Amino acid sequence: MKSILDTMKKKIGIAVLAIIIILQFFRIDKVNPEAVLANDFIVNTNPDEKTIKLLKSACYDCHSNTTEYPWYSNIAPVSWWLKDHIDEARGHLNFSEWTSYDKKKQLHKLHECYEEVEHGEMPLESYTWIHSEAKLSHEDREHLEHWFKSFGTFVDGDGD
Repeated sequence: MKSILDTMKKKIGIAVLAIIIILQFFRIDKVNPEAVLANDFIVNTNPDEKTIKLLKSACYDCHSNTTEYPWYSNIAPVSWWLKDHIDEARGHLNFSEWTSYDKKKQLHKLHECYEEVEHGEMPLESYTWIHSEAKLSHEDREHLEHWFKSFGTFVDGDGD
């Protein structure tokens, strides 16, 4: 009886390993869309050096066309989840395409940025587990909150 169970476990283990190996042949597209510097958020808002550093380390990897894919983006199915997350993030807010948003939408996005940082919702905890440089201290959060707020009146409602 024990040998039948051991044989079944071994066959299941081999099948799982085979599936994982086969999945590696289904790669994600890691080519970033063109990032036109003239359209970029940082270029158009002219933040101070500290703000640039915080935005690039905590926001730009998912919310711009300048994503630097990490080593684990080569491992399926994690790569699929990562690609979906980046595509969704860019769809919601893409700093590389800032000038394509009208003024109302830009103000709405700034308000959302403010709220996400204020409530500790961005950057995502799942991102900061591996990217410790993206973790924002209390002081960093306050700095970004103040900077986002400095643009004046926010637009509430659906600016999407």
